Amino acid sequence: MITVLFADDHEMVRIGVSAYLSSQKDIEVIAEADDGTDAVELALEHRPDVILMDLVMERMDGIEATEKIIQQWPEAKIIIVTSFLDDEKVYPALEAGATSYMLKTSKAEEIAKAIRATYQGQSILEPEVTGKIMTRMRRPESKPLHEELTTRETEILLLMTEGKSNQEISEELFIALKTVKVHVSNILGKLQVNDRTQAVIYAFKHDLVK
Repeated sequence: MITVLFADDHEMVRIGVSAYLSSQKDIEVIAEADDGTDAVELALEHRPDVILMDLVMERMDGIEATEKIIQQWPEAKIIIVTSFLDDEKVYPALEAGATSYMLKTSKAEEIAKAIRATYQGQSILEPEVTGKIMTRMRRPESKPLHEELTTRETEILLLMTEGKSNQEISEELFIALKTVKVHVSNILGKLQVNDRTQAVIYAFKHDLVK
């Protein structure tokens, strides 16, 4: 028997879905919660096989509740059941530790199948959610800002980390002081910092100094 905790702030939704699930021979709804705070308490008390979690609830939303449950019970298997498909909900919910992500437009039979699959260790995602994840994975990762620096600019940045002034850099590299100032200005712009100190901090933070 697969035990289930159902957390949703809409009573009629809980009644309807719970009634269907209870009619299944292999599923038993052992607890219900109408907000995230109760969901966390009941989850840790009953340790159900699967948790159905709404996202938008009073006192504590489903994302925070999921995160708190996973922190205290890493093995918990949580299925998000929601009406929302926006990025601000999907990614945080999955990052919080949810195993599966279903929409409330799903048929009760589909939710039951998702419960069984999640219980077996599978991750069930709505096609739209899978599409979002794949699109995100295909996006090229942005390059570190310092990779935009030219060889000369990198050389000057490293001299800046040694505490050298523009005049000292000019003398060491045998280039005009005006040219050094232009390079320094370009370095600050490319690293998106406001002054030399921040540029030096960036260099150390990103291990540019050997």
